[in-house]
Amino acid sequence: MSTRADIDAAALVDRFTLKALVESCLVLEEGVASMKDIDLGMMAGAGIIPPPFARADQLGLDEVLAKLERAAHEWGEHFEPPTILRRLVAQGRLGVKTGQGFFAYAQPDAGFEGGPVKLETRDRVAIAWLDRPPANSISPEVVHALQSVWDMVAGSGTVRSLIFASANPMLFCAGADIKSFTTMDAAAGRALVDQMHALMRTMERSSIATIAAVNALAVGGGCELAMACDFRIAAESATFGQPEISLGIIPGFGGTQRLPRLVGEAKALEMNVIGDPIPAEEAYELGLANRVVPDHELFDTALAWARKLADQAPLAVEQIKRVSAAGDLDEGLDAEKQGFATVFGSEDAREGISAFLEKRPARFTGK
Repeated sequence: MSTRADIDAAALVDRFTLKALVESCLVLEEGVASMKDIDLGMMAGAGIIPPPFARADQLGLDEVLAKLERAAHEWGEHFEPPTILRRLVAQGRLGVKTGQGFFAYAQPDAGFEGGPVKLETRDRVAIAWLDRPPANSISPEVVHALQSVWDMVAGSGTVRSLIFASANPMLFCAGADIKSFTTMDAAAGRALVDQMHALMRTMERSSIATIAAVNALAVGGGCELAMACDFRIAAESATFGQPEISLGIIPGFGGTQRLPRLVGEAKALEMNVIGDPIPAEEAYELGLANRVVPDHELFDTALAWARKLADQAPLAVEQIKRVSAAGDLDEGLDAEKQGFATVFGSEDAREGISAFLEKRPARFTGK
């Protein structure tokens, strides 16, 4: 039997969590911080786990709205439901149970519930959800899963556009799985790079339009996967980068070739040689991102683009993509693969990877 103290404690917790959501929404609406940063800050700074937006999505935004309306009646106007919450509920974005709330959630097709890449189809649009916690890093398993998803989409005969999205609201893809690369010999490493290159070139020549919905961090292989897509839509909190130089290696999935084609040779050289990431707005100004939108509008925007692209003439889409990508890209990619193989077998690469895994500064010798 519950005691009065238990009931009071539950009411107090409910009041605090509701107020935390209201304040978080106000901070978001005022443009003070992004949705991702607010949730991260509430976890790290206030110890609120799950944080406000993720918690609301789990509970159901319609239920949270009803709670806030009762709270406003009982406790006053400071609990008045925020505009963004009312809008999301009106749009049917109710959280995990509908696949989208403040964040987007995968609702994979049968047979794709497990694995590091989950496939979800919505009529002529498909979503490839990167879902390999904690960082969606690209391992041999992920490359094989990406290939399987692509084969399913390309062989469907009905899908006309494909979105690459992250099931992790805090990042898109943090690049290659360095640990898995250390277990591979040169031949296995080359085979993996060849497979990833072949997949991305197939995507670029296909009648299926591809969109990267970059919700947060996209670095290394994650940035390269996004660049292999036809379009990149970025959340305001997204960042892009090629940090391989810090490991003593070079980009291996097309970063030396696609990046200069998108942002220009000088900026690409800077990003590849210095390794510092750039924010979403700069990526947009440089041409790396096609659009930058508020975090909570990212998936809706990507989905709207995908639906529009799915209505375009497939043969025309394919020929436009093939003609636009004509030139010396394949020669450049071959040169990149040779360069990657050369530096990957060097002492500096071994030192850089070891330093990364051991969380210490690298000491490069040029060997």
